[in-house]
Amino acid sequence: MAAKRGIQEPVICSVCLAYFNDPVILIKCGHNFCRSCITQHCQESKTSPRYRCPQCREPFRAGEFQPNRQLRNVVEIAKKFPAPSGERACEKHKALLQLFCEVDQTPICLVCRESRSHRDHPVLPIEEAAQDYQEQIRSRLERLKKERDEILSYKSSGENTSQELLKQLETEKQKIVSEFQQLRQFLEEQERLLLAELEELNKEIEKAGAEYVAKQSEELSSFSSLISEMEQKCQQPASEFLQDIKGTLSRCEREKFQNPGAFSSDLKWRIGESSQRNASLETRMKKFKDSLSSSQQLDKANVTLDPHTAHPQLILSADRRSVRYGDKRQNLPNNPERFVTEPCVLGCEGFTSGRHYWEVEVEVGTGGFCDVGVARASVSRKGEISPNPERGVWAVQCWEDHCWAHTSPGQSIPFPPSRGPRRIRVYLDYERGQVAFFDAGTGDPIGTFPPASFAGERIRPFFRILIPPTALPVEGSRALAFAGSGLW
Repeated sequence: MAAKRGIQEPVICSVCLAYFNDPVILIKCGHNFCRSCITQHCQESKTSPRYRCPQCREPFRAGEFQPNRQLRNVVEIAKKFPAPSGERACEKHKALLQLFCEVDQTPICLVCRESRSHRDHPVLPIEEAAQDYQEQIRSRLERLKKERDEILSYKSSGENTSQELLKQLETEKQKIVSEFQQLRQFLEEQERLLLAELEELNKEIEKAGAEYVAKQSEELSSFSSLISEMEQKCQQPASEFLQDIKGTLSRCEREKFQNPGAFSSDLKWRIGESSQRNASLETRMKKFKDSLSSSQQLDKANVTLDPHTAHPQLILSADRRSVRYGDKRQNLPNNPERFVTEPCVLGCEGFTSGRHYWEVEVEVGTGGFCDVGVARASVSRKGEISPNPERGVWAVQCWEDHCWAHTSPGQSIPFPPSRGPRRIRVYLDYERGQVAFFDAGTGDPIGTFPPASFAGERIRPFFRILIPPTALPVEGSRALAFAGSGLW
C-alpha cells in the first residue's frame, strides 16, 4: 500500500480528490491544487481579500499562486502509469481502490468517496474490509467443508450398505443354487431308482405272461385232442361205439379247467407299491411347486388412511385415499391413536405376515417434505417422532427433486436416483423383515433397508407431511389405490 501512495498521492488534489487538473502552487506554503479548485475556494471564502490554504490554513492573497508545470508533467506520467500488480483502479476516476463502501459492498476510490453516491455511506479501508470478509468466508468455508465431509460420510455409508446388501444377495443366490442342485440330485436319484424298479417289474411281467400263454396253449391242445377224439367216437357203429363206453365217459368228465391267472398277487402288489411311490413323489413335487409359488406371491394392498390416527392439521379426502396439510388445526378428539405433535397418519391396514406392496403419489411444494414408508403399530403418537428404524419407522423423505432415507436418529443417506420420483412403490416382506422402495413410474429401485425383525408386531403404512407439501395415495389420478395381487 505504501508503494501505491508513493505513486498516487502526490498527484491527487486534496480538494477534488482527483488527479491535478492544471495544477498551481501556493507561493507561501507550497501546497498544490487544481486551478479551478483554488479559484472556487477563493470565490467561496468569506475572508476576501485574504484567503487561507485549504490544506494548512496558511493565509495568502489573490494571485499568490502560480502554475506548477513540473507537477503537471508528473500527473500526465502518473495517469499512464499502471496500477501496482494485483491491484485495481477505479474505472471512472482511474484512482486506486483504497476504500470499501459497506452499504453498496463494493471497493471505491477517494474520489468516489466524496461523490453523491457514497458521501453518506460508511466506508472502511479496503484492507480492513477484506480482513472482515475473509473471516466471514473462512467461517462459511469451515461449514461447507463440514457439510462436504458429512456428504462423503453418507456416501461411504451408502456404498458400504450397498456392498453389504450385494453380499447378502450373493449369499442368497448361492443358497438357492445349492438348494436347487440338491433338489436336482434328489430327483435324478429318484428317477433312477423308480426306472430301475419298473424295468425289473417289466421283466417279471414279460416272464409271467410268457408262462401263462404257454400253459394256456398246452391246455388248449389237450382240449382240442379230446374234442377230436369224441367227435370221431360218435361217428362209429353202435357195437364199436359202446366198446369201453365207461372209459370214454370218464375221459369226457375230466376236471374243469381253472384259470391260474397271468400275474401273482405279489407282482400286483409290487406294481401298486411303485404306483403309490410315484404318486407320493408327484404329491411332493406339487407341494414344492405350490410352496415355491407361494414364496413368490406378492399382494397388492388396498390402502386407506385411518382418520383416528391423523394429526389435527391433516385433512383426509372423503374416500380416505388422499391427504393434504390444512391451514388450520381441526378440533378433533385427542384419542390414544392420534398423532398430536407430528403431522402423521397411518394406513388402516396392518400386516403380520406375507409380502405386500402399494403405491404413493407425492406432490411436494417448494421447501416441503413428505415421508413415505411403514411403521410399527406401536410407534409413538404423542411425542417427537424421529422416522428411522430404531424408532419403528422405515421411510424415505421426498424433498423437491431429492429422496433421502432415514437410517438412524439425526442421520440420513441420499437414495438414487437424483430426482425424486413422483410415484413411489413401497414393498414389505414381513417374514424377511425387509422394506424396499421403487420408482413406480420407471420400475427403478430407489433403495432397500437392511433386514429387520418385526417380532410379530403389526406393520402399517406410514405418511408424514410437512408444510407446504401434499401426499396423495394413487389409483389412476389418485395416489393410494391398491387392489388385486401380483408377483414380486
